[in-house]
Amino acid sequence: MNKPHVVILGGNFAGLGSAQKIREYADDSVDITVIDRKNYLLYVPNIPAEVFENKDPAEHLTLDLYPVLKHDDINFIQGDVTGIDVDKHTVAYVPSERPGSATQSLRYDYLVIAVGARLAFDKIEGFAEYGDTVSDLYYGNRLRKKLHDGSYQGGPIVVGSARFHPGNGADGLEPYPGGSIPRAMAACEGPPVEVALTVANWLQEHGKGDASNVTITTPGKMIAEDAGEKVVGQLLDAASSMGFNYINNTGDIVRLTADSIEFENGQKVEAELKILFPDWVAHDFLKSLPISDDQGFIITDLLMRHPKYPEIFAAGDCAAVTVPKLGAIGHQECEIVGRQIALDRGLLTAEEANQALQPVVFCIGDMGGGKGFYIRSNAWFGGDTQILKMGRIPYVLKMQYKTLFMTTKGKTPPWGNEVAEFLAEKF
Repeated sequence: MNKPHVVILGGNFAGLGSAQKIREYADDSVDITVIDRKNYLLYVPNIPAEVFENKDPAEHLTLDLYPVLKHDDINFIQGDVTGIDVDKHTVAYVPSERPGSATQSLRYDYLVIAVGARLAFDKIEGFAEYGDTVSDLYYGNRLRKKLHDGSYQGGPIVVGSARFHPGNGADGLEPYPGGSIPRAMAACEGPPVEVALTVANWLQEHGKGDASNVTITTPGKMIAEDAGEKVVGQLLDAASSMGFNYINNTGDIVRLTADSIEFENGQKVEAELKILFPDWVAHDFLKSLPISDDQGFIITDLLMRHPKYPEIFAAGDCAAVTVPKLGAIGHQECEIVGRQIALDRGLLTAEEANQALQPVVFCIGDMGGGKGFYIRSNAWFGGDTQILKMGRIPYVLKMQYKTLFMTTKGKTPPWGNEVAEFLAEKF
C-alpha cells in the first residue's frame, strides 16, 4: 500500500522546517517531496551583518537543499510552482534547472504551502535605479559595494518600509483570550530597526557621520508596532538619544529619485541612500484560489489547516495568519504542521498535537559594534509579555544561532529559544 504523499511548496525556512518536522513526528509513515525554484536555502536574517562587514553573503549564508533533504529521505524537485488544483489534489510546476522545461503535475495527499511572499520592489517607482535593500544576495552585494568602494559619499540615509496590504484571511482568529491577529501597516519592521542601528554604527566607524545622518520611516502610527507599545517606546527613546530622525504615518512610498524619497502623505526627504523594505504580496498562482484570502494569502485556522480543505496547510510568510512576516512565527507553525500530520497518522494524540498557534514576536537584531537587541513580545496579539534587551549578549545569540542552524542543517535543538530567553533576559 502506498504511503500518503506530502508535498511541500517552498524550501526556505518554513518549507525546510515543515519537511523536517513532518519527518520527525510522522516518521516513515509518509513520503515527502519538497519543490523550490532554487536548490539552496538562503539565510536572510544575517545578510545585513555580512553587508556592513564587507563580506559576500553568498559565501556564508546558503545551505544546499539536496543533501540536507536526502539525509531524511525527503525528495527534492527544483521547479517553479505555477498552479494548484485543490479538487484534483495536484500541483503544477515547471522544472527550473534549465529554461524551456514542460509543465509537470504532482499529486498530493497532504499539501503544505510554504512559498513565502513576493517582495514587491517593482511597485516602488525608481527603486531599480535609486533603491537599496538587504533582502537577498544580489541586493545585499549591490549595497555592500556602494558602502565599501567609495560610491557612497556620506549623504543622508533613509531606512524604512513601504506599506503592507494584508488580506482578510486571519480575521476572527483569537490566538490569546480576547486577542486577534491585527492587520499590520508594514510586513515586518525588525529588519529596518536593525539596519538603521547598524548603519549608524558603520557611519561612525568609517568617519562618515552618525545616527543624525539616518532617518527611520514607517507607514504606520509607530514603527515595529507588533513589538508592543512598551517595547516601541523604549526603542524610540533609545533611538532619540542616539540622534536618529524618525518619521511615522508616511503611508506608502511613492517615488525615489537620485537624492530623495517621496511618501504618500506628501513628505519628501533628502536621501543619498534609500535602504527599503517593500510590500510583501502573495504569489500570483495563489491568488483567486478557494484556499486564499482577498490578497492571495492562504487561509488557515490556528492549527495551520485550511478550514474547508483540511489536507492543506500553510506555514511561513504565505500564510494569512503570519503577521508580522517573522521567521520565529514560521518556526512555530512548522512545529504545528508536523504534529498535525502525525496526529492524522495516529502517531500523536490530540492532546499532543492540537496545540494551537499563539504567535510570539521573537526578534534578535544586530546593532553594530558587537551589540544587539532582543525582543520577546506577544502583547500585539492579546498576550501579556513585552521584553526588550540591548547589549552584547543579544549580538552573540544572533550570530551563534546562525552557526547552530547551519551546523545542524536547520534542526536547531528545541531548547534553543529557552536558552536564548534565559541568557538575554537574566544577564
